[in-house]
Amino acid sequence: MPDAPARPSYASGTSQVPLLGDTIGGNFDRTVAAFGDRDALVDRAAGKRWTYRELAGEVDALALGLVAQGIGKGDRVGIWSPNRAEWTFLQYATAKIGAILVNINPAYRAHELEYVLNQAGIRLLVASDRFKTSDYPAMAEEVREKCAALEQVVILGGEDWHALLEAGRGGDPARLAHLQAGLSADDPINIQYTSGTTGFPKGATLSHHNILNNGYFVGELCGYTEQDKVCIPVPFYHCFGMVMGNLACTSHGACMVIPAPAFDPGATLEAVAAERCTSLYGVPTMFIAELSHPDFGEFDLSSLRTGIMAGSPCPVEVMKQVIDRMGMAEVSICYGMTETSPVSTQTRSDDSIERRVSTVGRVGPHLEVKVVDPETGLTVPRGEPGELCTRGYSVMLGYWEQPDKTAEAIDAARWMHTGDLAVMDDDGYVNITGRIKDMVIRGGENLYPREIEEFLYTHPDILDAQVIGVPDEKYGEELMAWVRMREGASPLTAEKVREFCSGKLAHYKIPRYVHVVEEFPMTVTGKVRKIEMREKSISLLGLEKAAAAKHA
Repeated sequence: MPDAPARPSYASGTSQVPLLGDTIGGNFDRTVAAFGDRDALVDRAAGKRWTYRELAGEVDALALGLVAQGIGKGDRVGIWSPNRAEWTFLQYATAKIGAILVNINPAYRAHELEYVLNQAGIRLLVASDRFKTSDYPAMAEEVREKCAALEQVVILGGEDWHALLEAGRGGDPARLAHLQAGLSADDPINIQYTSGTTGFPKGATLSHHNILNNGYFVGELCGYTEQDKVCIPVPFYHCFGMVMGNLACTSHGACMVIPAPAFDPGATLEAVAAERCTSLYGVPTMFIAELSHPDFGEFDLSSLRTGIMAGSPCPVEVMKQVIDRMGMAEVSICYGMTETSPVSTQTRSDDSIERRVSTVGRVGPHLEVKVVDPETGLTVPRGEPGELCTRGYSVMLGYWEQPDKTAEAIDAARWMHTGDLAVMDDDGYVNITGRIKDMVIRGGENLYPREIEEFLYTHPDILDAQVIGVPDEKYGEELMAWVRMREGASPLTAEKVREFCSGKLAHYKIPRYVHVVEEFPMTVTGKVRKIEMREKSISLLGLEKAAAAKHA
């Protein structure tokens, strides 16, 4: 008798808990009704806190203020700010009136801002004042005349911001209720930009249904209730902060704790101890910084039970220390991408440590994943590598006004092709083994070499440029540029390249290493062999130890 055929690398997430049919505003109002007097939001840097009832007051005032400005369903509102309470106010206010919130990375510079403002057709931009080296009002002013749709820039904490809230406080709550009643859970509500291999960012367009359910089920797998306090040092502009953080909390009545505007290991540890947080989020780099903080032992972290580590592969030793030294016995590993709201797979609290350090868990509730042969598109047997694909409620509506790019990513059967190489074991656990695309993940930031290469081409002495990721013990990967010089030009140093990029590219997109060559290694068909470049670079830079580090 012939052997039974191998099981395919396909899994679906069963659940006794149904999907939510709410809009984000409807779900938020339900939570306010149930847990109005419980802590909802704490902004440690501002020294302020809000109960759910108080938070609802701010959200509703801002929503009506936006309506008074003529903002309505389908209008795009940009948010360009580090983490602060007002970011959250705007997230829920826009959701209540059906305006589409466009998240803008606070590290963006003027030319990146201009592209997003125009591509999304943003009518109203809400921006922070200044933070670190970023002067947001000056950059907004610099590009304003080149952005036809942009009608108003409101600076957080400024006169226009206060006027917006005051106008809303005098508004009619019945009007807001009427507007909310006219919204569908399938309406677009959020655009998050994720760069593509063309070098131009693509706006992943997400619905209430996409992100509310993803946040809700991430929270379910973390066991959240109204008793939980979640410390969120990860950025709100990213799905990790806004969905896995904020929406996971508000869909369970849990409290959101903002430790600082941008990541600060000391402030994060202090917030956990002072607020008695039960959950802590971060990319591996953040946890490494916290564990190595000189005063780590001074902080009482005994309230922690869980948390999420995501954004880049987790080193095995870091995971073990997070469990042993931080007390996060139920810490979860999540895998996903912006286009899937973001989480597709997640480890469970009862998974063994070995599972949590060697895989990214199993498929989430109500979702499907499969591993396919990238050439044929056919599902491979369990244990064989291929491209990971996701289908279900989490798959984005599409890339904003880019149907051709959407069709490249989502096939006719609505499978989102991730571009990541993965292996599924017999129990359905997934291990990410690499990337088909040459995206680099530096400290949780997804970097796309083509975008950086396009910029390097503007240097008068550079003939050609190829950017790759090389291993790095701190960030997981760092950027390295291989460049060919124009005839007669002097070779460029890494310092000179960084000088050229400074102020024009976000700091994390600037290559750390530069290697000047006569030619790039090529295939017989004329394609650049980036795998070979990476291998040579590891040897050239002496990065063998970083390359050998074990990750999940």
